[in-house]
Amino acid sequence: MSYLKHKVYGVLFKLFKQAKVNGNRISFIIDSRESFKGNLDYIKKEFEKRGDYEFHFFYKDKLSFASFKKLASSKYVFLNDNFFPLAFMSFKPETMVVQLWHAPGASKKFGGSVDFESREILAKISENTDFLIVTSDKIKDYYSEAFQMPLSKIRALGLPRMDYYFENHDLDRLKQDFCSRYGVSSDKKIILYAPTFRDEEKYNNVFDYLDLEEFNRILGNEYVLALRLHPKIRNFHKDDISSQGKYIDVSGFESEQELMLISDIMITDYSSIMIEYAILNRPILFFTYDLDDYLANERGFYYDFKTTVPGPIAYSSDELIGIIHDDDFDMSRISDFVKTQLDVIDGKSSKRIVDFLLNNEG
Repeated sequence: MSYLKHKVYGVLFKLFKQAKVNGNRISFIIDSRESFKGNLDYIKKEFEKRGDYEFHFFYKDKLSFASFKKLASSKYVFLNDNFFPLAFMSFKPETMVVQLWHAPGASKKFGGSVDFESREILAKISENTDFLIVTSDKIKDYYSEAFQMPLSKIRALGLPRMDYYFENHDLDRLKQDFCSRYGVSSDKKIILYAPTFRDEEKYNNVFDYLDLEEFNRILGNEYVLALRLHPKIRNFHKDDISSQGKYIDVSGFESEQELMLISDIMITDYSSIMIEYAILNRPILFFTYDLDDYLANERGFYYDFKTTVPGPIAYSSDELIGIIHDDDFDMSRISDFVKTQLDVIDGKSSKRIVDFLLNNEG
């Protein structure tokens, strides 16, 4: 692969590489949709507590000479996702480049663990990165493979965005606002259904597999189903008139974390959202009607899915409804799973990361 587009970024960056590093400038590399911005917001807030820093958002899909100059002259550079041009952007020694990741733990395989062709450029990116931050020492090897990053650069300090769950939230008010917005009785418990995207098109229309009529007949007095679709699923999901009024669509709800905070049960499948929800120590159910196909044809997991996930697996609509109706959850599976994914859960990840960086300034 030529990676021509990424090399162009490298050439533009080199024009400003001699700019003097501003010790108070911090750059965040992000796309214009501000995807996965949560980690960066928490790092920004933590630095604001420490002094008078200047913050710059480098939008990787908008070319700007002024933006390149600020990036090249930053003391700290944070990433929250892949950015292949970094393979061709060598910063000054006094700049610290830090790769955060937008999801906690290690679930589905990604990066160099599955895309062997990308390992060469990932290794080049690794050379230009100072630290990769993860949530547990137990998953360092997986991230080392995924990023082609030496273990010496990986630090288990936590995930900044998870500090959210330790802030002071008025749960009653959040729940009341939610119920008012969607016209739901506040007496109802919320089941958040967050399915992930499948490459196999036929498996993305979730209501081909979940019997809403039966779900509401058996569970509707106690629960309301809130569906949050993966953005890619919307192209395949077909919501016909027969399902209207039988669930609420929260795909457009601003905060996924707020939804998790007010939900009583989560239904998911293969999404890494399970790791974040698990810290709330609430029931999680895995609706995997296509499990054999998924395991055979998708990218796979860093663990044995059937024996490791923190909750019961349902292969059919009847099984799913029965598990919820019978409250058939083994909560010890959640605590065991969390221990494999996160070393510390204390709401201080952002503080730990910034403390570490300030103590390791060159």
